[in-house]
Amino acid sequence: MIKNETIVEPNEVKSMQGYLAPAVREMKPSGIRKFFDLVSNSKDDIISLGVGEPDFSTPWHVREAAVYSLERGRTKYTPNSGIPELREAIADYLYNSFKVKYEPSNEVLVTVGGSEAIDLALRALITPGDEILIPEPCYISYSPITSISGGVPVGIETFAKDQFKLTEKALRDAISPRSKILILCYPSNPTGGIMTYEDWLPIAKVVEENDLIVISDEIYAELTYGQKHVSFAAVPGMKDRTILVSGFSKAFAMTGWRMGYACGHRELISAMTKIHQYTVMCAPVMGQVAAHEALTNGLEEKDRMIESYNQRRRLVVKGFRDIGLECHEPQGAFYAFPSVIATGLTSDEFAQRLLFEAKVAAVPGDVFGLGGEGFLRCSYAYSVSQLNEALERIGKFLRNL
Repeated sequence: MIKNETIVEPNEVKSMQGYLAPAVREMKPSGIRKFFDLVSNSKDDIISLGVGEPDFSTPWHVREAAVYSLERGRTKYTPNSGIPELREAIADYLYNSFKVKYEPSNEVLVTVGGSEAIDLALRALITPGDEILIPEPCYISYSPITSISGGVPVGIETFAKDQFKLTEKALRDAISPRSKILILCYPSNPTGGIMTYEDWLPIAKVVEENDLIVISDEIYAELTYGQKHVSFAAVPGMKDRTILVSGFSKAFAMTGWRMGYACGHRELISAMTKIHQYTVMCAPVMGQVAAHEALTNGLEEKDRMIESYNQRRRLVVKGFRDIGLECHEPQGAFYAFPSVIATGLTSDEFAQRLLFEAKVAAVPGDVFGLGGEGFLRCSYAYSVSQLNEALERIGKFLRNL
């Protein structure tokens, strides 16, 4: 016989905020995703220049390599650091392209995108209270990841008059006794700025004098126009002080594959690998196979895509200038960073009005940190027809202002 029992409902928890880690509770949502979500939820005919993603599909032979690996049943775990042939290909590629030599067996780690590599590097290095120096405007993830890891982000403002380069004086002025890590991102997201060998030399001197470790995010290394990228790790004396982070998303049109890597001193890579093995174990094997194919047989397609970006770059920069927006010439990545100061609107006001009145989505510069206010990040990794239509709409919007 079943007895009737009274079911007691537990007290409803009204909020979980008190359970959250303070660093997470205080973290702001991504400014880029804010505008991306507005576009995704709209039924209007919006042209989006907001997301830094190639409009090219991953080349067919790269996709085919992954499909074939699945057909052969290659679905097991790989070594934590990545399959040996991919690590060897990464080391060969970096040496042939940028003259930085790494030992594949213990100085190369394959990660789930370059973002995981940055996270691993910061978590491996930060002791709570350490100051992390970050030239800005910059990729939006550096400061939040620093804070989650217990570090203190210290922004260093860069300026259009300097082509958004990091200067020796600005770096020296930002350093304190608690400074430990310098994060670099050149070619730059969002500005398209680059650093030459001559630009790097005084920065390297400051790094050595102050015993800093450098995390160099070189995800856009292949995307330079007019001159070849110079890796900070290639500067004399900087290789062992530098964790070089890169990946396949941008230059190889593989954003959704989430394939990245980190290279550096074997003790630093070993520490990062320990965290990696406890969090994600290894990058997906089919993605690693695809990345290997891209490096070994996909360099010609990469070069063709880069030439296309260069054509679009010239189109967009000229287009902005023609419609009355001052725009420095980006020498790398696939972003233009026009100034909207002359309109009298803030970056956020301009971006919101542009979206709702002209149906063009771009990212307000202030979300990228110091020096970003008054600018707009516009990706030109889109078709020429889309870019021309976007420029026409922006021009009309400006005339109506």
